Amino acid sequence: MFRSSLVFPTLSKGVLRPPAKPATCRPRVRQQFYSTPPLLGRLTDVIKEDHRELGAYCKHILEATDMDEQARFQNLFIWELARHAISEELVVYPVLEKHLADGKVLADRDRAEHQAVKEKLYQFQNLRPEDWDFEPALNSLMEDLRRHVRTEEEDDLVRLEEALGHTRSESLAWSFERTKMFTPTRSHPSAPNKPPFETVVGLMEAPLDKLRDLFATFPTEEEKAKAKAKADS
Repeated sequence: MFRSSLVFPTLSKGVLRPPAKPATCRPRVRQQFYSTPPLLGRLTDVIKEDHRELGAYCKHILEATDMDEQARFQNLFIWELARHAISEELVVYPVLEKHLADGKVLADRDRAEHQAVKEKLYQFQNLRPEDWDFEPALNSLMEDLRRHVRTEEEDDLVRLEEALGHTRSESLAWSFERTKMFTPTRSHPSAPNKPPFETVVGLMEAPLDKLRDLFATFPTEEEKAKAKAKADS
């Protein structure tokens, strides 16, 4: 994990002192940097990829025989599901309300389903692999999540993509991924899940949660890739 010195680097006074400016110095031209966002595909694509990863990590937790490995993938599962759920509430559900005639009804239903999932995730994150209710809690959580995913992928997102068009959908995909960088890493079922409060609460809670998670253990990238490949086989 990251050491504190990497998160908050210490700079000497000498580094902070600006160099003397020559009397005949020519005006400096500000260098501009441009970055091209990665090709993510449509909004549906990035959401489905999240769903696939969550299913793979859940399967790996249930099939792993080593408790340390289960705990590491539990941390990863909690991280990914919490960020995914809140990012949907921040990015996707307001768009549902705006672009579909019954979008408000759909968004409210999805928020209610998310609330149930977040409450179970909050319980699951406080369990350890050796606890008797560890696997039952995960299975119960996944049962609710799969039901929500099925409705979302087969109905909500299909209709939303038709209303958005490809360009707008790609833009929202980028917003969705970017928002995940600023959302809590743990489940907070008491946090408001409707705009405008969810944005403020999410951003306010993120720093403490992220710092807390610096001390948690996660699988390596290789282990994550193997788990996803195994789930697809």
